[in-house]
Amino acid sequence: MPSGGFIYMDGRQMARDLRGGLAQLTWSQLQTVRTWAKDGGIILAVGDIVPLLFAWWSGADYAFVGTAKSEYYLRNEQGVLPRGSWFEQLESAWGSVYLPWERWLMSRPRCQAVFPRDTLTAETLSKWAIPAFDVGNPMMDGLEPGDINLRTQAAKELTVVLLPGSRVPEAYDNWEIILEAVSELLKTPGLLEGSKEVSKTNQPLIQSSTDSGLRFLAAIAPTVAPASLCRLLGRYGWALVPQVSVPQVSVPQVSVPQATLTFHQGNATLLLVLSAFNDCLHQADLAIAMAGTATEQFVGLGKPAFILSGKGPQFTSTFAEAQTRLLGDSVIWVKHPRQIPKELQALLQDTQRLQHISENGQRRLGQPGASRRIAQLLLRQLGSFH
Repeated sequence: MPSGGFIYMDGRQMARDLRGGLAQLTWSQLQTVRTWAKDGGIILAVGDIVPLLFAWWSGADYAFVGTAKSEYYLRNEQGVLPRGSWFEQLESAWGSVYLPWERWLMSRPRCQAVFPRDTLTAETLSKWAIPAFDVGNPMMDGLEPGDINLRTQAAKELTVVLLPGSRVPEAYDNWEIILEAVSELLKTPGLLEGSKEVSKTNQPLIQSSTDSGLRFLAAIAPTVAPASLCRLLGRYGWALVPQVSVPQVSVPQVSVPQATLTFHQGNATLLLVLSAFNDCLHQADLAIAMAGTATEQFVGLGKPAFILSGKGPQFTSTFAEAQTRLLGDSVIWVKHPRQIPKELQALLQDTQRLQHISENGQRRLGQPGASRRIAQLLLRQLGSFH
């Protein structure tokens, strides 16, 4: 659908989706799950209330992996988060981020198991007659690094991963906003002066208290056309470094015959990485992000992310504000790119804050292996039921 599933971000998206065939698609999906149930099938619903509702409507036995909601949207370990409007306060008053009708769907006898995305949500749902199991978040699975080295051996280097998202054309608008933020960093003298060494996964966040080079890793999804990103890089002063397999042509006409393109500006390097997403996340010290899942995965590795809101349909200011509640102190919402240098300097000088971010991210996203644990538990649950 045109909205990419983010109808709730903007009422205009509903009209676009309806014109794009949402009603016909929904009817086809309902028929499919009903047929599946008649054939004796079981349904695993993943996401939000839509697949959960489909699973219940099918008449089949079902389980639910709740990836879209977390109690962290409403509260943290210290208590309920302050909310602005009366509607937001009413949301907290329901007792859970999952509303009563969602909890009703999860408490039906045919619902064999519910897998919330974090411990706080699992503990909350367990207060009702819901078979909630705290086994972790599948989002952190499959993120093992490969054998590609995207960093240099220089001790004085801060590595930043750039995450513009995977939905087009929104990703192109996000990319330009991110490049504005990168430009602000490049023109800030003494950016890293006074920075503290902070151990994270046995590596210091930066290894020098003097100013050092910046290295940017742009983790690009397969859905995004690299040529469009290259054109914007040229506009922002980045020069392509010719390589053996890359034609020596101007940036606007550059083709992308290999997995990584290298750009330089001053003493900074930017790598456009097309096929090593996991390595980008693991080798970066921090992120400038306008993405949903990718930002959460990066934070789950115990690292800080700066986020900027865009035009949407996904990464609007509403989404960014919600992401700050979901991920807590691990994300820093910067309202304008020019604010990033000051915020980054403050972050790098605060050892305790960096250590808290490391612990917070891993607590909110959990340990890898959730997919296997869910599968094993489902086999036991469904095996005993049938």
